[in-house]
Amino acid sequence: MKYRFRKLFAGVLAVTMLASMLPAAFAAEGETTITIIGTSDTHGNVWGYSYEDNKEASGGLAAISTYVKGLRAENDNVILVDDGDTIQGTIMTDDLYNKNPDKTHPVIAAMNYMGYDAMGLGNHEFNWGVTAMNKIMGQAKFPVLCANIKNGKGELITGKGWTMVEKSGVKVAIIGVDTPNIQRWDGGKDGIDELQCGALADGVADAIKEIKADGGADVYFVMAHAGYEPEYSTNGNDAAKAILEACPEVTALQCGHTHTTYINNDGPVPVGEAKNGAGEVVRFDITLDKDKKVTEAKVETVSVKEMEPDQGLRDVEAVKTAHAETVEYVTGNVLGHASARFQPEDEIRGIPQGKLEDTAVMDLINSIQMEVAGADVSAAALFKDTSDLPEGDLNYGNVFDIYKYDNTLYRVNITGAQLKEYMEWSVSHYNTWVPGDINISFDPAIPGYRYDMFSGVDYEINLSKAAGERIENVMYKGEPLKDDQELKLAVNNYRFSSAVKTIVGGDEAKEWESSQSIRDMIVDYMAKNDPIVPTVDNNWKITGVDIDVDSAERKAYIEKINAGELATPYNKAINLEEYNNVIVDGKVNSASATDEDQNGTETFFYRLRDLAVILKGTDLAFNVDWNEAAARVEITKGVEYTAQILPPAEAPVANNIADLTLLVDGAPVTVKANLVGGNYFVTAEGLNAILGANAVTAEGIMTLSAKNTAATGVAG
Repeated sequence: MKYRFRKLFAGVLAVTMLASMLPAAFAAEGETTITIIGTSDTHGNVWGYSYEDNKEASGGLAAISTYVKGLRAENDNVILVDDGDTIQGTIMTDDLYNKNPDKTHPVIAAMNYMGYDAMGLGNHEFNWGVTAMNKIMGQAKFPVLCANIKNGKGELITGKGWTMVEKSGVKVAIIGVDTPNIQRWDGGKDGIDELQCGALADGVADAIKEIKADGGADVYFVMAHAGYEPEYSTNGNDAAKAILEACPEVTALQCGHTHTTYINNDGPVPVGEAKNGAGEVVRFDITLDKDKKVTEAKVETVSVKEMEPDQGLRDVEAVKTAHAETVEYVTGNVLGHASARFQPEDEIRGIPQGKLEDTAVMDLINSIQMEVAGADVSAAALFKDTSDLPEGDLNYGNVFDIYKYDNTLYRVNITGAQLKEYMEWSVSHYNTWVPGDINISFDPAIPGYRYDMFSGVDYEINLSKAAGERIENVMYKGEPLKDDQELKLAVNNYRFSSAVKTIVGGDEAKEWESSQSIRDMIVDYMAKNDPIVPTVDNNWKITGVDIDVDSAERKAYIEKINAGELATPYNKAINLEEYNNVIVDGKVNSASATDEDQNGTETFFYRLRDLAVILKGTDLAFNVDWNEAAARVEITKGVEYTAQILPPAEAPVANNIADLTLLVDGAPVTVKANLVGGNYFVTAEGLNAILGANAVTAEGIMTLSAKNTAATGVAG
């Protein structure tokens, strides 16, 4: 019978995995394996320290250095590269060093110590203008590459688009390109407007042409500071995938910029991106035969969050001095006081209450922006889900916590219709709420820093509707906002360039820019209004959502999430109408399943194709297909499932349990299976036999870990 597992399991399996830094695979005779470690979007995290909170944090270049040192001790063929957005992002970098580019920069000093082979530029390297960027990059003892951006003289902005590294006789060409959208975000700053920003693929093609003229390479490795898919372009000039379409010579591709983990080994060219913050790296292993022809290339992520920081890096004089200066800068000055905490407690761990209701944090930022800009309405984002101002003393770390970026403020002319279009663009960050969802969740394709909240107007966000039609009942000064009504909007320079500029029709809508950063405005406000008092005008609310807050089942799920037994349902809500019966690394998933009596024992079977969907993107990913020649189900491990997702299975009319022999990577494996509606269902034991997994079942809930120590590098 169809069985919806509504029971909460007695406990979740705890799987312990040993930390490991596996050396490169033993090479066959004449083979050479090159390992390329790629960092990206580290955003100034050198030490592994949260200056906002004044405490040690995980990751950082110091932790990455430990991992790289371990690899180099076991393998001479290790190359270390960085894909940009590296010198910006902390109080240390933004407030003490990027504004003083003649000082020894702690990030570059750390990278010199680590022995980087090359670095590509990111968009944030340009935040302080071209002169400052060139001074900071000039401190590097490694080549800084950018093959698609030229200065006003038509010269490559860093002087080089590619470099060659040789390991064990293998020539590895490293090419760097950066998103061509620099002027969207930093237009008007020193040297930015005169830049010639070309398409990613064109820059790579030009570099490859030069490399071939110089004798060629055995491996062509590309660092693209861009996401795999387009960001703004319609012609693909800012999409990393366009590089692969235009440049068949590429052996491996590192992406960046989107702040997400992305691993794709499906095609002939492995593509990987590390999540931001220096908590993980991408690792490419490229094997060549005795004739220096590539025989295998693959990519994986390696987490460094649990690794001990390299004390040698922390002892680098420039790094140690910068760290001490930053701690003193943050803690040594009380800027003001808060009469109470500004952010409410999250009901569900990891689901920010500040995106579910209006809060004092956002009202503070928007009210300051409106006052300074002399605007009618204001828009700002909760850059960090945990951003808050605590009761008591406030220092610069608290300001940085609620406003992470060094943005300036614009006043922009906008109509009511344009404002509504902007608001719709913003609230696409939410997923559409579905009956049975226990929480509101967020679209993983739209990062949180892209979600703005608005002051100066009252409005509702109807999450029962699809993105693009959610904004309702917009009121301005007690009256419905008219489409032709003219308003003044306060918005930061980044958001204007990345979204508002297109909506309002160009730069001419901007009529004023601040000389101060918005962070400095917040500092001034604190000094003038000490103590600051949290106030909330509740000018917006979410509608179209009917969550049964009194549901015992919902409360039980939330209790387990808050206790850390289940992963936060951030990108997909837990839905009480689904099975909720497969727990992978703490994340709740649903697979069609049956409950059968096998010799007096309750046995649970889970649809194999549903398990393939659930395990996509994990180390246990597999594809299911039908081998016509062998007349058998065929499983290919390590390959993403590509077939269409099936609807929930109907109840079986009969018990069709039998031994099933499948082909797993070409070898026969026999498991017990139930045939339901033309699809096979397997037990946890069957899945283990197929994948070498560690699944167990208790009360109808299958629990397993999909982590692989070789891929994560840390205990799971």
